[in-house]
Amino acid sequence: MKHIAYLAGATALAASFAVPAFAQSESSAGANATGITEVSEQMRDVEDAVRDDFARSDDAYRFGNPELRQGLYGSVALSYVGRDGNSENQDFTLSGRLSHNQGQFSQSVGILLEYGENNAGDKDTEKTSVVYEGMYNINDRFYAFGLGRLATDALADDPASLSSGESFSDLDGRLKRDAFFGVGPGYRILNTDTTAWRVQAAVGIRYTKAVEATQSPTDPLAGTVTYDLNTDTGYLLSSRFYHKFNDMFFLTNDTDYLTSDANDVATNELGLNFKMSEAFATRVSYKTEYQSERAIRTDNTLGVSLVYGF
Repeated sequence: MKHIAYLAGATALAASFAVPAFAQSESSAGANATGITEVSEQMRDVEDAVRDDFARSDDAYRFGNPELRQGLYGSVALSYVGRDGNSENQDFTLSGRLSHNQGQFSQSVGILLEYGENNAGDKDTEKTSVVYEGMYNINDRFYAFGLGRLATDALADDPASLSSGESFSDLDGRLKRDAFFGVGPGYRILNTDTTAWRVQAAVGIRYTKAVEATQSPTDPLAGTVTYDLNTDTGYLLSSRFYHKFNDMFFLTNDTDYLTSDANDVATNELGLNFKMSEAFATRVSYKTEYQSERAIRTDNTLGVSLVYGF
């Protein structure tokens, strides 16, 4: 019961960072013709990005098995945009998630479909992603988990998917298929009302199908394509750290490392979350992503999100 109380307090604190509400308004007459609607949509995109940044601070399993909705439930979302006139293109996305929770065991499976066509009527996006997550809590500290991901990109080897300024050689290294499924144990090293740290490790199967593109010496948009298929054992290490300094400030640090013969991938995101007042909250994050097979192996991203409601 104590750990449930911890969870409720931490979740409330995390949620309170987003309490300052974003303004909501209806579209006025004439908003479409004057361009107000377009600006409003861009404003909503910024608001959504800020919400997503704050949401990354949350870890539902930080202190133990949360009181999840029991039984089977799910959701489906679909979006389609078709344009003609000066621009003739279309975009379609479909996402769905199915979850099932029973006592100490929780699991979910999700799917994302992305499809798009450019102004020439050629496909420029055709991706499918499937994810699975499962967890069984043995006690307050030990748990077992399984996770999997399958991603396919039908256009990874298609020159039509190249952006302006790219050449055929930019197809090299793209993943046409990328999959991993692993299982393993997890352990909550620290589990107090102010500090929580859980680590987990998994062993699984990693499968990749990478594009090997050789550019034509005479045509930068032509060449030959072969594939590098790789199936081997993959190892995953993860860490989730949280520390609350006071009711106004907490820190999170999330680390993941996946290694296999195909490549090594590592990410680390440090987040500093400040609730300056009931109406003012700030999150500063620094994310590092490393991939061993890229020409520039490390990408660093500094993020600052601020929300103020009045």
